[in-house]
Amino acid sequence: MYQFSSWLGLILVVLSLSSRADFVIDIVGGADDATPIAVVPFGGAAIDDNPGNIINNDLKNSGVFKTLPPTSFPAQPTSSAEVFFHDWQHIGSDYLVVGNTVTSPLGLYSMHYELLSISSHKRIMGETLTLNAQQWRDAAHQIADHIYQKITGVRGAFATRILYVDRYYTPHGSMHFNLMVADSDGHRAQVVLDSTQPIMSPAWSPDAQKIAYVSFEDGRSAVFVQDLRTRARERVAFFEGINGAPAWAPDGKNLAMTLSRSGHAEIYLMNLENRSFRQLTNNPSINTEACWFPDGKSIAFTSDRGGGPQIYRLDLSSGQTTRLTFDGNYNARCTISPDGKKMAVVHRQSGQIFQIAIQDLVSGDMTILTQSQLDESPSFAPNGNMLVYATRYQNQGIMAQVSPDGRVKVLLPERRGEIHAPAW
Repeated sequence: MYQFSSWLGLILVVLSLSSRADFVIDIVGGADDATPIAVVPFGGAAIDDNPGNIINNDLKNSGVFKTLPPTSFPAQPTSSAEVFFHDWQHIGSDYLVVGNTVTSPLGLYSMHYELLSISSHKRIMGETLTLNAQQWRDAAHQIADHIYQKITGVRGAFATRILYVDRYYTPHGSMHFNLMVADSDGHRAQVVLDSTQPIMSPAWSPDAQKIAYVSFEDGRSAVFVQDLRTRARERVAFFEGINGAPAWAPDGKNLAMTLSRSGHAEIYLMNLENRSFRQLTNNPSINTEACWFPDGKSIAFTSDRGGGPQIYRLDLSSGQTTRLTFDGNYNARCTISPDGKKMAVVHRQSGQIFQIAIQDLVSGDMTILTQSQLDESPSFAPNGNMLVYATRYQNQGIMAQVSPDGRVKVLLPERRGEIHAPAW
């Protein structure tokens, strides 16, 4: 599984699991200083999971909040008018969320929520969202985002989605690869592409409307770009040899990728408007897995030019290359935080233990975030406050999330197959 670059090979693990199931969230770690909050199940109409439960799980999984059990609640209010603050002070919560949903004309729903401060006995914010049945979970995630931002000052990422590859065996014994997209909590997973050939390296466009990925459906690797709304897809790179590791530029107009059209693996920049290519690296070593800095002026990438896989930074204007990682004998699959201050990598200190680590790009200090042994493909949430990655748990490939300080870890097991290459 852990070759220097994902396009160098695949080790396929045979599974007998074939049933499809939702993700089951298992929190294995949390922050000691999490803010206590009580989210009361919403009253009124219900066509899916109760919005209060979705909001509760979002806030809990962030690690920033400690959600209190409903069994500790003195009442089940659905609006601030029904709240008697002195009844809530003894449960140890700083905040209270109440809400309700009602059916509106034309088959729509109104989802109303309020955020209250228990200590100050006041309503902090409230809002009513109008939605259709398909937007039920979207609305709940948006409410969780608004609450998260109001309390922390940081925008939430619960209403975002995650791409990943699900590799599994059918009941007839044939292997399939599904490119999936799901909510940030793993729910509502949908198949974007089904193939009997490997799918690798999914990547989001900056506006989250398109994706790029590698598919072997045509007998060898090719890079595709696909519109998620229309499902229209286009093959944009199909050269002899390697076509891999696509990475969208922040402007959404260019795509970095690894090609071996020159005879060995180099990183190229493709202009998606005129389909022109510009070679960015020129080194006889392997150069792959580009990731962008937020300003679009430089990329980081994996190269073994120093004797083993390490991360380098390339300034696109000057062409100057600088090595970034020195700790450990293997650092690959980099991802840069949205603020450009941190970089997450797959890190190996020694042996065959691959873990997720994060490096401060100012000080150069590196911190190992995970304690498992076969971790891969870290990807920052759009707000930078969590990372998603693939790992193994109970002999199964799953997705997991970890906070940049390593104190919060959330497992999202998939019960059908093996999950790889998540991208947030």
